[in-house]
Amino acid sequence: MMIEFPERRFEEYAVGQKTTFTKEITNDEIARFVELSGDSYPLHTDEAYAARTRFHGRIAHGLLTASLLSTANALMLGRPGGIYVSQMLKFRAPVYPGDTITASSEVIEVMPERRRIRCRSACVNQRGETVIVGEAVIQKDEV
Repeated sequence: MMIEFPERRFEEYAVGQKTTFTKEITNDEIARFVELSGDSYPLHTDEAYAARTRFHGRIAHGLLTASLLSTANALMLGRPGGIYVSQMLKFRAPVYPGDTITASSEVIEVMPERRRIRCRSACVNQRGETVIVGEAVIQKDEV
């Protein structure tokens, strides 16, 4: 999947601007995340084990879900690009295979002295339940 990134100058940022990215978390993606990260914890990989937990089944890795925020923030940065400076996360609810997650980034502060933008981060599932909240700082390149 190729995403089109909008052209955006630093001077165009304003409090309240928002970007979103929506994606289904599949069993295949969970398996690929295990391969990429090495995290094969049984809550994510073993249905019998996970069924005995408070989640009653396998769940996606929190950082797999949080990685969707990277796309929401990249959409916020646009082109020419910039860099992700920081991300704070709080995991609020589990994400199950088959859940569709919408990640969002909303400008809450523009810091012109360092060309930085502070954003509210969130991931919400298809039932409208917030699964992750947080805050990011991104820095916009001049060129």
